[in-house]
Formats: sequence, C-alpha cells, structure tokens
Amino acid sequence: MKNPADVSVETSNAQAVGNIDQATGGISPAIHPSTTFLRDENYALFVEGNSYSRDENPTYKVAEAMLCNLEGGADAMLFSSGMAAAMTIVQTLYPGDHIVAPRIMYWGLRHWLRSFCSQYHIGLSFFDPAEPNALERAIVKNTTKLVWLESPCNPTWDILNISESAEIAHSAGAILAVDSTVATPVLTQPIKLGADFVVHSATKYLNGHCDVLAGAIVAAQDNELWQKMREIRLNAGCILGSLEAWLLQRGMRTLFLRMDRVNQSALVIAECFEKHAKVKQVLYPGLPSHPDHDIAKNQMTGGFGGMLSFRIHGGENACLEIVKRCKVFKRATSLGGVESLIEHRYSIEGEGSPVPRDLLRLSIGIESAQDLISDLTHALG
Repeated sequence: MKNPADVSVETSNAQAVGNIDQATGGISPAIHPSTTFLRDENYALFVEGNSYSRDENPTYKVAEAMLCNLEGGADAMLFSSGMAAAMTIVQTLYPGDHIVAPRIMYWGLRHWLRSFCSQYHIGLSFFDPAEPNALERAIVKNTTKLVWLESPCNPTWDILNISESAEIAHSAGAILAVDSTVATPVLTQPIKLGADFVVHSATKYLNGHCDVLAGAIVAAQDNELWQKMREIRLNAGCILGSLEAWLLQRGMRTLFLRMDRVNQSALVIAECFEKHAKVKQVLYPGLPSHPDHDIAKNQMTGGFGGMLSFRIHGGENACLEIVKRCKVFKRATSLGGVESLIEHRYSIEGEGSPVPRDLLRLSIGIESAQDLISDLTHALG
C-alpha cells in the first residue's frame, strides 16, 4: 500500500510512505528479524530480493523508502552508523585521488580521513569556508574526486552554498557529498541543490531519541558508483540490525514535529542570549548577525535548526564552570535528541582541534524553551 501521489512529503513521511504490515493489516510496519530467507524447490527466492540480511531485509526497505521520499533521491542505504556511511563513500576512491573538505567538520570523520588518506595515498585538503573562493582554490582539477561538505558545519554552524559547491565540484570532475545531519531533509534537500549523495548520522535527528546508532546515504542516481557502495556495504557487513531499522523509521515519522519545535526554541534562545554580558558571540544561522545568514535564508526552508553555540567570555575555564551549573541541559555528547544537551567541544576533540576553546555547543530538545532559558541564565551567572 502506498500513499496517494498528491499528499505532501510531511504526510507521506508520517504514514511511513504507505508501508503497513501486509500479513496482518497492522498500520505499523512489521519487524523482520530473520537473517536468512527461504528458496522454493527450484531454488528461486521465495520473495525476490530477500536472500540474506547482510544485503537486504524488508525492515530496512521501509526506512530507506522514507529517506528517498524525504530527500528526493533515487535510492538509499542504511548503515550501522554515520561514520560507516561516510567511510563507504570515501572507500570508493583510489590512490592518487584527492578529497576536499571543510576545516571545521565532524571531528571523528576529520580524524579518520587524515589517517585513511595517508595510509592509502589519497590527497586531502581542508578549506576555510569563510575565505573567498576557498573551495575553488582547494580543488585540483581532474584529481579531486570527492568534495565533502557539511551544512551547517559542526559546531560553528557555517552554512555552505550547496548549489554553488555542486557546480564547482562537477566542473572539476568531482562528486559532491553533503553531510546534512544537522539540517535534516526538513530544512535542506541537498540533492535538489545539485549534490550527488546525502549522508546522515541517523543516530541524531532522523531517529531523534538517543536510542539508535545508525547512518544513511541517499543517492541522486542509481549508477555504477552507487552499486560500488552497495557492494562495500555488503562485503563490510556495516548494516543496521532489523530492530534498529524499525526504531529508526518510527523516529522518522515524527521528524517534522520535532524539527518544528527545536527550530522555534533554538531561535528564541539564540535571540535571548545574543546580548548577554557573559556571551561573546552566539553562533546560530537564524540570527542576522551570523555571517552566513543570507545563504541560510535562501537554502534552508522552514527554519534554521536546533543547534547553536555560545562563545564565552573567560575562555575554557568559564565554559567548564557554566556546564557544571546546568541542571536541565544534560552534559553529554551527541545531538538531535528530544533532550537538550550541552558540551564543551574542545574538551571532547582535544589538542589540535580547530574548534575555539571558548565554545559551548548546545543541542536544543523539545522541552519548554522557558525552562531551557532559565537553566542557561542560572548557569551563566
């Protein structure tokens, strides 16, 4: 059963793009925990496509169909984590190829890229989005094979122009992959802006409840490169379990509601503390003071997301004292859950991190915005 063609993406997503339990008529899609599937007496598959769960499972297909619907992609794959998804794209490259990525990005991937590229003789260049023409200058024509973007960039929330980046990448013979974990497809659809692949740490907003570790890639085209990625997933076994895939689709069904709430609360909080005496700077693309606000207004739809950062007068020590005094915000790594989180990013990333030492990262949840404001007011002192 599928949704009528004339319903909105929001409606079709809430209804799991029409998927139900075909065996019972249950409106919630079923979980299929089986790792292997029957063949008939002629050795044909009992159901075409269902052979072994390291490759395909009916439970995966529901969440993957929902992702395609949200992103406007041709196909999608689930992975055991966001890192597994990102690594799969990079592992399609060969020695002598070249990658370009932003200087500030998810630190775990940045660290792995340095190690992997050094070991396999793949060139790697980081660019500063704040510098004019930085991406163009970092690309080596016909050698750069992958341009990797985050938008917004974690944790300074720089907004990169995806359409412009796609033109630059493609003119140099590179593909463009966009980590859209923070924006989610509710706010940005990179494929519609020219990206070849969209990557998500589905652990974050897509699931939204801090109880599933998952990743995903959505492809603009089902082509030879995409099939190579599918083969990497199959051989590496970096697939999601059926229970986790089911929990993911359940979380995704409330994505629009959750994003609407965090968009509203994050903007209110950003505006409230922008002039606070203890706060040097509020980094949030929804504020006119953000250097990429104009790009965000044109590229993001329906809001600016639930992530913001404070730069604090007094530096690292002052940050750590503020975090200690928080009662409603939880001191934990990750983002995109229903609970609001706060952390001092430099303490997590360590020596050599490009993240400012005076930066606190806030993931805004679905609690009362006033409770969150009161907690931060108390913590700032």
